[in-house]
Amino acid sequence: MSDLLSYKNYNGTVEYSKEDGCLFGKVIGIKSLLSYEGDSVKELEQDFKNVIDEYLADCKERNVPPEHPYKGTFNVRVSPELHRNIAIYAIEHGKSLNAAVEEAIGNMVGV
Repeated sequence: MSDLLSYKNYNGTVEYSKEDGCLFGKVIGIKSLLSYEGDSVKELEQDFKNVIDEYLADCKERNVPPEHPYKGTFNVRVSPELHRNIAIYAIEHGKSLNAAVEEAIGNMVGV
């Protein structure tokens, strides 16, 4: 599992460029390209925070809502058998299909 940076509900990658001898990354989960870099972990983390703060300030200045990385909805494709099994589980436990899927994902990631 790779490490992620987190700040103000935004997440970013941590990568290393052997060629350039620096750390770099990009904010994930949004369409805008926000990238950052640093020669140390401390510099990388600070540049990551600066990029997020600058992005939010720019959105505010332009009166444009900032993108939010996780809206709480996404499409999932599963096999018909798994679809049937989770639907039966939901019915047997008096839950909606969404609630059953949310429970399963929560159990998987420990939330």
